Amino acid sequence: MANDYLELISRIELLHRQLLELVKIELETLGARDINNVQALMLFNINHAEMTIGELTLRGCYLGSNVSYNVKKMVETGYLDAERSVHDLRSIRVKLTNKGHLLRDRLVSMYTRHTEMLSHTNITESDLQGALAALERLSRFWTMSRDRFGPLAQDPFAARSVQHRG
Repeated sequence: MANDYLELISRIELLHRQLLELVKIELETLGARDINNVQALMLFNINHAEMTIGELTLRGCYLGSNVSYNVKKMVETGYLDAERSVHDLRSIRVKLTNKGHLLRDRLVSMYTRHTEMLSHTNITESDLQGALAALERLSRFWTMSRDRFGPLAQDPFAARSVQHRG
């Protein structure tokens, strides 16, 4: 099981890099040189919503990229509108501009092409559903592990040391 688990982690990382490469190729095909592949995925994740940078960070995996920097660049290049929250001046809400929606629509077209191409392979809808279910269970496991052992988890030895005082 350990080898399969490590192989799965490597495969997830590889698939994410391959997706970024496909998005990069699509951007090059479209002649969109003022946005990179990570930024394009951010646009895709924003969709029709209006959200804070923190909410955007939670929605996607951006390989350690600086989300605030990327948002600033997309505002400068006209893909996003940004507005400071009236309730919390530290918080910035973003939404797609018309230019952002046009690019997002092109990414939807790319994903639609991929779906059509998948129908001509030996990858079935059932295969995709099974993979998705397994990844969802793995995600729940990682969330549970983070909550149990992460920096905000309670130290299991702290409770014992308090009990022995006295």
